[in-house]
Amino acid sequence: VQLQASGGGLVQTGGSLRLSCVASGRTFSSYTLGWFRQAPGKEHEFVGAIRWSGGSTYYSDSVKGRFTISRDNAKNTMYLQMNSLKPEDTAVYYCAAKALGVSTPWTSGYWGQGTLVTVSS
Repeated sequence: VQLQASGGGLVQTGGSLRLSCVASGRTFSSYTLGWFRQAPGKEHEFVGAIRWSGGSTYYSDSVKGRFTISRDNAKNTMYLQMNSLKPEDTAVYYCAAKALGVSTPWTSGYWGQGTLVTVSS
């Protein structure tokens, strides 16, 4: 299984950016895919996730209303649309996949490499 994240870059405060995560190597119909981020000197932070089958989404409070997760089944790709970006959104963003189940830890799943998002003030 491979998860390939891309789309990071430098953006000004208030700007927008869209990240992509291409998933390959298996079918993900029984998986949840998610986005995490890690700012310099901080722990990994959950951003949001989407159930591949059905498309239901959930978000952390810090990004709710500004970020939107979607997926394209045909392209096996998950997206993270980030609007109204703030300097505190600066981080390396990772995509991950785990089997369905509230108690299933993300650490048991698959992780891609990160893509850096820098929001300038």
